[in-house]
Amino acid sequence: MYKVSFPHMGKYHIPIQKLMQTLAGDENEVFSAPPMTKRTLELGSKYSPDFVCVPYKYNLGNFIEALEKGANVLIQTGGGCRMGFYGEVQEQTLRDLGYDFEFFMINTTSGNPKDFYNAFKKINPKLTLSKTVAALLLGVRTVYAMDGIEKFVRENIGFEVEEGSLEKLEKMFLAEVKKATSIRQVGSLKKKYLEKLKEVPVNKPEKPIKVGVVGELYVLMEPFSNYFIEKELAKFGIEVKRFLNLSYLMFSLQHLPGKLMKQADGYITYPIGADGTDSVAKTVTLAKEGYDGIIHLKPFGCTPEVNSMPIVQKVSEDYKIPVLFFSFDSQTSETGIKTRIEAFYDMLMMKKQVISNSE
Repeated sequence: MYKVSFPHMGKYHIPIQKLMQTLAGDENEVFSAPPMTKRTLELGSKYSPDFVCVPYKYNLGNFIEALEKGANVLIQTGGGCRMGFYGEVQEQTLRDLGYDFEFFMINTTSGNPKDFYNAFKKINPKLTLSKTVAALLLGVRTVYAMDGIEKFVRENIGFEVEEGSLEKLEKMFLAEVKKATSIRQVGSLKKKYLEKLKEVPVNKPEKPIKVGVVGELYVLMEPFSNYFIEKELAKFGIEVKRFLNLSYLMFSLQHLPGKLMKQADGYITYPIGADGTDSVAKTVTLAKEGYDGIIHLKPFGCTPEVNSMPIVQKVSEDYKIPVLFFSFDSQTSETGIKTRIEAFYDMLMMKKQVISNSE
C-alpha cells in the first residue's frame, strides 16, 4: 500500500489531501505532513544549505516528519522561482539521509489535469482522466470557498466583541467542508457560514486603520512561517487585506503578468519574476485605495522580493504610505516581530490623528 504525503501549507492541506486521496484511491493512504512546529524548521534547517530560502527548509522538514510517520511516496509541486528546482535537491538530501521512498514532481503552473493524472496513475492504475478532472474541480471549489470565508474573518477578526468567535465558526466550516463530496455541497456550506459569520457581533469603527499585506506566497499563506502576523495586527484593531491566496494565485485573471504590469502603473518596465511583480502592483493598488500602511513579507534571500523592495519603497514615498518590511529565516525573532508591529501601529495611529486634526 502506498502512503502518500505532501508539505503542509496553512489550511490548504484540507482540499489538497481530499484531492490526492481521491486520485490515489481507497486502497492507498494520503496524509498531510504534520502541522508546522519549531521542530519542523529545525529539521529542515539542519539538512539544508545555508543560503536557501525558509520555504525550502520548511518543506524539507515537512518531508522528514512525513517519512517518520511512514510515508513512502512524497509529492512536490513546481513554482515560479528557485523553489521550482528544489524538489530534486530535496529528494537527493532525503536519500542521502537513508530514507526509501518514491518522489513525484507535479507541475501546478501549467494548470493541466494530465499532470496530476500522470503522477497518480502510477499509484492508482484504476484512475481515469474524468475522475481526475472531477476531483480537481471539487478541490478548486473548496479552495474558493475557504478563501472567501478566510477573507471575511481576516477583515473583521480585529473587531469581534467576543474574542475567538469568528475563528470558532471558521474551524467549524473547515471541519464540514473537509467532508463535502460535491461542488453544490461546498457552495451551500460557504453560504451557510458566511451568514453565520455576518451575525457575529463586531465593534468596527467607521474608519478603522487598514493595512495591506504583500510579498512572497509561502510566507503569506503559511501563518506559522510569518509568526501569525495577521493575528498580531488584528490585536491592535487593524483591518487586514491580503490579495494573495491560492484561488488568486492559481485562477485569478488579475494575477496575469499583463494585468500586474498595468496595476504597477509604470513603476516597473519588465516583470520581476515569481511574486515580485505582484508585490509592486498590489502596493500601488493599496496606496491608491487609501490604505494606512503596507507590510511586505519575504523569506530571507528571496531574489524577486529583494528586487521589488526598492520599488515598493518608491511607491511608499510617492503616495506617503508607510511600508514595514519583514524578512523571515530560521533565526527570526518572534519578539522582534511583535515589537516592530507595535511601533508600526503607534506610527499609523499618530499619522491618522494628525490627519484627523487637520481636517
